[in-house]
Amino acid sequence: MRLDLGREHLIIIGTSHGMLRWFVDDLPTDSVVLVEEPDVIRRRDVEALVGRLPFLSRVVPAEYQTGLDAAALLAREPGLAAARLVMPGMEYAVGAAARLAEALGLPGAGTAAADVFSDKHRMRLLATEAGLANPAFELVDDPAAATAFARRHGGRCVLKPTRRSGSLGVQILTDPDQVVASWAETATPAETPESTDRGLPTAVLVEQVLDGREHSVELLVADGEVIFGNVTDKRVQPGRRPVETGHTVPSLLPDGVRRELLDAATRLAGASGFRTGVLHSEWMVADGVPTLIECAARLPGDMITALISVAYECGFIEAYLRTLRGERPVLPARPTGGAAVEFLLAPPGTVTGVDGVRAARRVSGVLNVQLDVAPGATVGEVTNSLARSGHVLAWGADATEATAVAAKAADQIRIVTV
Repeated sequence: MRLDLGREHLIIIGTSHGMLRWFVDDLPTDSVVLVEEPDVIRRRDVEALVGRLPFLSRVVPAEYQTGLDAAALLAREPGLAAARLVMPGMEYAVGAAARLAEALGLPGAGTAAADVFSDKHRMRLLATEAGLANPAFELVDDPAAATAFARRHGGRCVLKPTRRSGSLGVQILTDPDQVVASWAETATPAETPESTDRGLPTAVLVEQVLDGREHSVELLVADGEVIFGNVTDKRVQPGRRPVETGHTVPSLLPDGVRRELLDAATRLAGASGFRTGVLHSEWMVADGVPTLIECAARLPGDMITALISVAYECGFIEAYLRTLRGERPVLPARPTGGAAVEFLLAPPGTVTGVDGVRAARRVSGVLNVQLDVAPGATVGEVTNSLARSGHVLAWGADATEATAVAAKAADQIRIVTV
């Protein structure tokens, strides 16, 4: 990708440092303004990124995670009016990006859709109104209400914060007596490095446990019209915390089921009034019916954008940015191969060594091996996506081959902890 952007034409609101690495070789010098929370800038030394990442022109401090006053920001920073596109760099920036895009008259998700998909309870209500399948759900204020819900639904339940991402605070409980002891992890979830010190208010949603495999649907939407759709197969950690452990593109589902998932996601987009950007929704086919798990109005994480680019032989992020600029890029209708990612899960403890990385890289079809831990690091229980220890990215002639290659390479790597 080499997008023809001028100086400060792209505004990214909030981001992980890992995501910024996606753009190192692809965006022109000084083409990006990063808007970030003032306390995050100080805590993470975000200003230093300007010197290390040539595409970054400057960092603008602004409070956005608990609501952005777009008019005030533009009055204080009139140079932002030169932007030609605005994107959210993380879940907590979705609403702010939609508001700033609207204030600048630029394409975006739309404030109403962004707000719906930033709150899991509002998303559930919308899906119900649109006639889409949901698990049973209830917004609860205390452990007693969640316990009562679990007892009404076979003794099991899912607890999740209404406003978090990356599986943070999500728990699958198999005994109503677990709810009281587990409540705080969901009601007051641990914050990530990208979170503001003010905290992000959240409520607790309790849901019926569904049985089946998870899939995600990625839609690229331009002015309310879906111009590209993909279904991804997901692998999740068994047990209480369903953190994602791997993905494969394209899905191995039968064509008919895959079309049903795409149709359901398209109906969800239409019901929300989503205008322009990427809609990343998660589903489970329960009793033959696509049933909504979650949805985010932003680029997917967990390497899914890379998997789509590899499997379809396209520049998916470039297409997304062009769409935000008002264009209608044409992407392949079908994949030409397969791509898969397998995440590395180290046992809790202090890392004393990492073996097998060279062997993993020598596996035919491996595109990338990334380690996020090193000797001396402390590894905790994998309770959310940030707690994983790295990944292996692979391709193959089809989805089955790509999945096998990623698994084989990941099996070569041993992270030793004590």
